[in-house]
Amino acid sequence: MAERTGNSTQDIGALIQNIIEIVVFFVKFWYATVEGFIRGFMKKEEVDVNGKFVFITGTGHGIGKNLALQYSALGAKIICVDVNEANNTATVKEIKQSGGVAFGYTCDVTNREAIFALYEQIKKEHGFVEVIVNNAGIMPCRPLFELNEKEIRLMYEINVLAHFWILQAFLPDMVAQNKGHVVALSSCAGLFGLPNLVPYCGTKFAVRGLMQAMHEELRKSNKDTQIKFTTIYPYMVDTGLCKNPRFRFSWMKLVDPKEAAASIIEAQRTGLEEASVPRHFLYSEKVGRIWPTKAMRIANDFVEAYVDPDKQ
Repeated sequence: MAERTGNSTQDIGALIQNIIEIVVFFVKFWYATVEGFIRGFMKKEEVDVNGKFVFITGTGHGIGKNLALQYSALGAKIICVDVNEANNTATVKEIKQSGGVAFGYTCDVTNREAIFALYEQIKKEHGFVEVIVNNAGIMPCRPLFELNEKEIRLMYEINVLAHFWILQAFLPDMVAQNKGHVVALSSCAGLFGLPNLVPYCGTKFAVRGLMQAMHEELRKSNKDTQIKFTTIYPYMVDTGLCKNPRFRFSWMKLVDPKEAAASIIEAQRTGLEEASVPRHFLYSEKVGRIWPTKAMRIANDFVEAYVDPDKQ
């Protein structure tokens, strides 16, 4: 009889504990929801990058070069990384001529050993890197059956695996100091599946997933982590990668690389976890997820924003 009474008391205690946890959960959940909506309409303060080291891949041209130039104009010290030594050197030279501070390194980001060697060299020469921008990428635009194995593997090595090697090399320093910011360029092709970009979409969806998972992994291991992650989804940018864009409406024209870089830097400095360029594409994707698939396909066909194959 005493044992039964004891079990009943434990059951009641467990029930009360569960009720308390549920109430606390709802209070925290709705508080965070309201706070998030309010903050969404407030002007966000931009962190200062003056004097901080910013590591950027793919700085030889396009978005990467414009990121390097604009971060430098904000007073950051730029570590320019590209496989093309001549183009990368030109970027470094341009920054220095404008009175900025930049250092150029030639590196194949698909080579894990080279990435770790580069990290050791940078740590020895410059110390802590505050901001990492994984920008390097390639975008062959052809139907899947016209792409060979080498092209597909290279796309994944540059667009995805390089992110892992850079994170494994540089992130431990950020964890040790509990500060830093990782920015990764996905793409609007990481939000929507598109014809002629099947492997490319796969790589950009992968970047989205690895960034979210990495953020959660650090948050679960240390709820007080100050390390930030930002995933960027650019629309078609006029860098030369997108050779045959097709769009029905003029307002869907290619984004200027300077505008794209400015938007990316703003997202990093204001601490956004996700941002598209332009911003409305991310919201369109989130709304589209709750809409019937057939209806969204009709909308996609109407807008007709795609990339035609590189080879006709």
